[in-house]
Amino acid sequence: MATARLDYVAPWWTYWLHNFPHFNFFFQSVDNNFKPEETSYQQSLILLACAAAVGLALSLLVVAVCLACACCCRRDVDEDTKRPATCCLTWSAVVTGLIICSAVGVGFYGNSETNDGVHRLTYSLYNADHTLGGINDMVAGSLANAQTVLKTHLDRLDEIFSTRIEYLQALRFMTLMVNNVIREMTTLPDIKKANVDLSAIADQTAFIEYYRWLTYLLLLILDLVICLAMCLGMVKQSRWLLITIMAFALLSMILSWASLGAGTATAVGTSDFCVSPDKFIVNQTKDFLSADVAHYYLFCSPNLPNPFQQSLTICQRSLTTMQIQIQGLLQLSVPVFPTAERDLLGIQRLLNSTEFSLHQLTALLDCRGLHKDYLDALMGVCYDGVEGLLYLSLFSLLAACALPAMLCAIFRVWRLMDSRDKVFDDIDEEDPFNPEARRMSYNPRRSNIHSFCSFTSSLGSQASLHPPSQSASNVMPPPEYMNQSMLFGGSPRYENVPLIGRGSPPPSYSPSMRTTYLSMTDAQIRHFGTGFQV
Repeated sequence: MATARLDYVAPWWTYWLHNFPHFNFFFQSVDNNFKPEETSYQQSLILLACAAAVGLALSLLVVAVCLACACCCRRDVDEDTKRPATCCLTWSAVVTGLIICSAVGVGFYGNSETNDGVHRLTYSLYNADHTLGGINDMVAGSLANAQTVLKTHLDRLDEIFSTRIEYLQALRFMTLMVNNVIREMTTLPDIKKANVDLSAIADQTAFIEYYRWLTYLLLLILDLVICLAMCLGMVKQSRWLLITIMAFALLSMILSWASLGAGTATAVGTSDFCVSPDKFIVNQTKDFLSADVAHYYLFCSPNLPNPFQQSLTICQRSLTTMQIQIQGLLQLSVPVFPTAERDLLGIQRLLNSTEFSLHQLTALLDCRGLHKDYLDALMGVCYDGVEGLLYLSLFSLLAACALPAMLCAIFRVWRLMDSRDKVFDDIDEEDPFNPEARRMSYNPRRSNIHSFCSFTSSLGSQASLHPPSQSASNVMPPPEYMNQSMLFGGSPRYENVPLIGRGSPPPSYSPSMRTTYLSMTDAQIRHFGTGFQV
């Protein structure tokens, strides 16, 4: 047990948090020793928590500026600039989502570590309360037996042995031993004077921890849902889903800053305790525990004497002496006073039970049990608990910084989607150059309506359009596109003549079509006569 105290050494992060500046509401420096009952110390922790409110205000200001710029600084969206901007914004949103997902992983680990630390604390508190309760019950039981039952039996025996002086002297000696036991038992520390119920503290701590753990769990799940819903909304191009994500992201940002402030203040206050826990406990127990008793349990060193050893030794010797006296009276007085046997046997049974309780009390008063619970509580709070709070603070900080960027990116993507829809809404549906209008104007039922460029529709126009009479020497060769129309349509397409006057270029043909046309020109001339010969 010489190295039991060396098992606890305050971790480095508690010293780092302990050195955080402590200021009251008037920005005056405050002692960083753990003194939760002092108003100035409470103000320093509240001021640390309120520092997160400054970060929240800055984040809201950044989001407001980004939204104002996106709404006021509207630019015309064209196809050349929209795609790179949308791609950049999409990648920005994805990167912030990945940062938040990483922060959520850190948060899950921190939440689990903090919960494990608090569980170790509550378990140690329950064990310590059980030990202290056993000490109180045994001391109270031993005092009750000595003050009431033993004295009652001794008073009856005093009446029975009133005629025998030697027996009365033995009874007087036993009464002296009982008074010694009572006196030494009353010197033992009375834990009830502390007015502290460790079991109630453990219950309250477990209750608070459950809702803290649940709150962080819901916040972590909310951030994960926001990231997944953001990806879904950008893939599905759903504006309403993006608006919903923005609302929940704003709520998560506020909760993240709030959790950062609460976690930081709690971590700093706990670290102030973990740096010097012995000093705080000695100050809290000085009203009902002497300094040597407190140090005996806090340090549990073999160099420190057991402050209860003398009292326990006196009680043990007194009980042993009384056992010897009762055994002698049973052998000598019962043949003479048979009525005294009942009280003597009652005293013997009571001494046996009291001695057994004294052995148990000696074991419970030993420092090893309570010191182990004390070390387990410190390990749970200062190692797992504070470490978990640091991870939770890191999660809150990352989420609180990434969520404003995500909000701005999502809002800008939403504005680009809205601008794109407005551009398509401004297009005239009857514009013949609009692909959508041409797609809507096409109707398979109208396929039997002849085009004004078709051969059947040109038959009626041939009667009204007569080719001008020209001499053979002045006849110009027909254009290639007219020869082609005669090739595929059977007659020249006179309706295309006005296009020639307007200087409209002839249609372009592929090399294979042109070769076919040149090879069949003579056949066309023989078929249609010499009207088109050069």
